Amino acid sequence: MTKYSFSMMKVLLLSFIFLFSISLKSQINKDKILFEEYKSGFYENFILKDNAKTEVENTTKVKKYISCDINSRSFPNDTSLYKLIWHNKPISQGNTGTCWCFATTSFLESEVKRISGEKIKLSEMYIVYWEYVERAIDFVNTRGTTYFAEGSEANAVPKICKKYGIVPFEVYTGKTGDSKFYNHSKMFDEMNEYLKSVKLNNNWNSDLVSGSIKEILNKYIGVPPEKFNYKKVSYTPNQFFNDFLKLKTNDYFSFMSTKEFNYNEKHELIEADNWWHSNNYYNISLNEYFNLIVNALEHNFSISLCGDVSEVANFRDEGVAVIPDFDIPSEYINEDSRQFRLSNNTTTDDHCIHLIACKKIEGKYWFVVKDSGSSSFDSPVSGYRFFHEDYIKLKMMNIMVHKDAAKDILDGIIK
Repeated sequence: MTKYSFSMMKVLLLSFIFLFSISLKSQINKDKILFEEYKSGFYENFILKDNAKTEVENTTKVKKYISCDINSRSFPNDTSLYKLIWHNKPISQGNTGTCWCFATTSFLESEVKRISGEKIKLSEMYIVYWEYVERAIDFVNTRGTTYFAEGSEANAVPKICKKYGIVPFEVYTGKTGDSKFYNHSKMFDEMNEYLKSVKLNNNWNSDLVSGSIKEILNKYIGVPPEKFNYKKVSYTPNQFFNDFLKLKTNDYFSFMSTKEFNYNEKHELIEADNWWHSNNYYNISLNEYFNLIVNALEHNFSISLCGDVSEVANFRDEGVAVIPDFDIPSEYINEDSRQFRLSNNTTTDDHCIHLIACKKIEGKYWFVVKDSGSSSFDSPVSGYRFFHEDYIKLKMMNIMVHKDAAKDILDGIIK
């Protein structure tokens, strides 16, 4: 080989490396970080103003938050693009931490429609009331180690329904004043301070403690009915759940996907909101988990879904949630990248939503969620958000679905 031809090869090789590096850089660096100024939205302009019955003055400094530049991107953030499973209109959870109940009550409403054809609005606050009572009893039984907070898990709802039943919204709204939106801040603080005093004084009397918690709840959200009339028939809450709604709590199963435990076994969801340490979560591979979600929706089964929504590319005003490539490129989202975030607590269970549709668009699935959180009411379609499949795979921790939607998986696990 001549010196000239060798030099030419070097030039060609260096040119190829340079062009390849530019190409590679353009492939993995499409998304750019930026810092945006926080602007008031539905929470400040409606919920807080309603709670305060006056305008909320902005006395704080300008806040900025890390975000992602999406000016050159468009999203399928319109419900008309999707075939939606029947559901009631989205409503706000207000100034409460009860997304778990709003999402799963909405899920049960869709289940009632699917099973019996009845369209009904159920009472979220009836479930919340008895959840607090059960939590206070457990607080006594564990001598104050039970995690007491507003959050809980989706499978708390059928657990409460099995013991206490449920009622229509019109029978028990959980509102004692004229506020449009719920505000549980004072109610929770009062219960929390009371339980602190119980622990401080070793006053471990279950009847006394649960009775005192009920008095606080009665004051703020009202006394739940023991009997009521609906469509000219008298029911207890348990009769209404079993006889009218025709729901069976044993028909609903929870699933998660973590490498921390063996697949195809039941394990505990290690999460503070799982305060009763439920170990009835079937742990399955990520592929099975994702396919279960898609197959359920495509066969008209909606899903109660819980996971992490505090991400850079969870865009309030666009109503979409995606994974930017500066976090992790799409092709690297797998069981390991998911587990890495679960184990270092960058993925946590901070919100529950109702999954009502999916559609493959340009080779990737997009999902529609009905969301009671305040930011969803800043979305282009109020009360709804749109999740990319990467976001579901990487950030959403657990689901609850009817057994028939998961029949193939359950048949392989339950012998």
